[in-house]
Amino acid sequence: MYKDLINQRKRDFEAAFEHAKGEIASIRTGRAHSSLVEDLQADYMGSKLRIKELAGITVPEPRVLYIQPWDKGALPAIEKAIKDSSLGLNPAVDSNGIRITIPSLTEERRKEFIKLLGQKIEEAKIRIRQIREDIVKKVQAEVKAKTAREDDLRHAKDELQKIMDDYGKKFDELSKKKEQELMQ
Repeated sequence: MYKDLINQRKRDFEAAFEHAKGEIASIRTGRAHSSLVEDLQADYMGSKLRIKELAGITVPEPRVLYIQPWDKGALPAIEKAIKDSSLGLNPAVDSNGIRITIPSLTEERRKEFIKLLGQKIEEAKIRIRQIREDIVKKVQAEVKAKTAREDDLRHAKDELQKIMDDYGKKFDELSKKKEQELMQ
């Protein structure tokens, strides 16, 4: 019984982890990476589109991003989206696309990003804990309704703790890796 509940929610655990990975990938390091700008929303032809839907994004050099829109009319919208973002990037527009040179990070900025990294990791851990609590409440309700035993509740808590430990390790590895990138 409790195993079915846990199996049903495993996708939620994984989705929370994948969301955190995406959020963390968007934290800027000193190197150029397409994930920095690909999900920024540009207002183009009356609708909000992500930059990756409007253009090809390449990394010709380690500290340079080049965005080449499929329609040259999208250049101003993409430039505005980049300038309006909180990334602090300065796009340089030429006739074919937008070149973004990634400035090196100052020590202060690195510390800000590490702090942001910690916040993103904590938000993801909170989301996973909420999923765990939801499962535990459902099992407790079934125990109260006499459709499950106390042993089921204990087994569910043990199994959920193993899952939590696994994701805790994954988050720690993800955090360490990103922190190393930020400090380089």
